[in-house]
Amino acid sequence: MLDFIGNFLWLAIAGAASVGGYVTTKRFVRERLRFVDGVHRRGVPLVAGIAGWGVGLLAAVLPLVNPITAVLFGIGVGAGVAAGRRDLKRLPSP
Repeated sequence: MLDFIGNFLWLAIAGAASVGGYVTTKRFVRERLRFVDGVHRRGVPLVAGIAGWGVGLLAAVLPLVNPITAVLFGIGVGAGVAAGRRDLKRLPSP
């Protein structure tokens, strides 16, 4: 029973980390990096995902946070940057 609760808690933390990384990064790219030309380069989502993974690995010393959570957070950050870039291309120029 306690094993099930621990697994469910880990799944909730991993899901919250990946969704939180995605939403926060997408909003940051759309609002703050709107006029930065470097965000439109091809490898920026990959670099941001690797940086997110590195930050997630620093948090892996906490209980219930493991390297898989860090990988999911990095994927969420990379996907958020890519989605924010896509939204910038759709927005009209000021």
